Amino acid sequence: MLENIRLAFRGIASHKMRSFLTMLGIIIGIASIMSIVSTIKGTNDALRDKLVGSGNNTVKVSLSSGGQELSIYDASSVPQNIQPIADETRQKIADLKTVKQVTLYNKRFVTDSSVFYGDNSVSQFNMYGVDDVYFDTVGYRLKTGRAFLESDYTLFRKVMILDQVASQKLFPDTDPLGKTVEFMGQPFTVIGVMYEPDDYEPDIQTVEDYYNNQDNSNGLFFIPKADWPIVFNYDEPENVIVRATSTDDMTTAGGAAAKILNQTITSTSDDTPKYQAEDLLGIVKSQQKLTAAANMQLIWIAGISLLVGAIGVMNIMLVSVTERTAEIGLKKAIGARQSAILGQFLTEAAVLTTMGGLIGVGVGVLLSYLINRFSGIPVAISIPWSAGAVLISMLIGVISGLLPAQKAARMDPINALRRE
Repeated sequence: MLENIRLAFRGIASHKMRSFLTMLGIIIGIASIMSIVSTIKGTNDALRDKLVGSGNNTVKVSLSSGGQELSIYDASSVPQNIQPIADETRQKIADLKTVKQVTLYNKRFVTDSSVFYGDNSVSQFNMYGVDDVYFDTVGYRLKTGRAFLESDYTLFRKVMILDQVASQKLFPDTDPLGKTVEFMGQPFTVIGVMYEPDDYEPDIQTVEDYYNNQDNSNGLFFIPKADWPIVFNYDEPENVIVRATSTDDMTTAGGAAAKILNQTITSTSDDTPKYQAEDLLGIVKSQQKLTAAANMQLIWIAGISLLVGAIGVMNIMLVSVTERTAEIGLKKAIGARQSAILGQFLTEAAVLTTMGGLIGVGVGVLLSYLINRFSGIPVAISIPWSAGAVLISMLIGVISGLLPAQKAARMDPINALRRE
């Protein structure tokens, strides 16, 4: 086998231009497929990270009505017969195998009041009442200041954390830490400013996406969940965010949490809101499925050049057999078996196409990075596809070289030597 490989490389070296032109179809085919696959994988990964979040794996489980998340604006929009989530219910969610962490929070889009500091104010914003693990669960980080402490909850301290947008609107020229703002007639001390470390940019494709983004355009405000009844005078139903153990477990974790929460709702009315988990992973898979057919067509089109390359390999191997008739006759005359001749020519064809496959993978990787650089389309190199491309190239060589190799192996040594 090693001797056959050595002879194959010697044959390629002695006919460099012919060998290169023979490999060209394989190189173009593999390079085209690699660049297409890299673009598809990069786009899918970017879509997955954009919607699901890279390394966060959080799923929001919120009250929904008519398939839409329930928004609470004032007392009249608070749903009836739905109690705050009990500690026992929270523990059941935390005990799920697919759940790594769970946090409870209140949320209200405030339209009837503002947050004031001096002459500055912010209206129409999202106010959150969060527990002590909320920021860690969702992945928010503090830019300055501190997070909520356990004593802030037990002592009902009126403290507040802002995001960078809210901080800039209320405190454009001063440090917000330690300043007292007014909300709903209550004084709150600003203890921190948070940020989202991934620099998330919203993907606005629908009217609902637009309004959800508008809700956050004036910034986010956070207070301890214990202060929620003080500000709004009563308890309100809570929402849940769970962090799944892995990205693939997000749908399962969200669905299981929603099922546990819905078991606590005693009302059987069809108008009663139910807890529903957002299925971001399902959305990603649906969008990827929509483009899968078109992507596969591109791969098949690129595969046509592999067929052309395979025909070229078969043709050049037939030419090689004709050129080496005397060599084949001599080998058979001194006792070479058909299997040895067959193996030699199959090895030559396989080595030729494998080299083309390796070069094609390299060219495909280069093309992928050029596409990314000049068009901005995300790309991701797939190691399994790269290895598969080389193996396919080798298989093409074996299949294409089979007919010429059989012709050589079955050649009559007397006739072969006579032709010389």
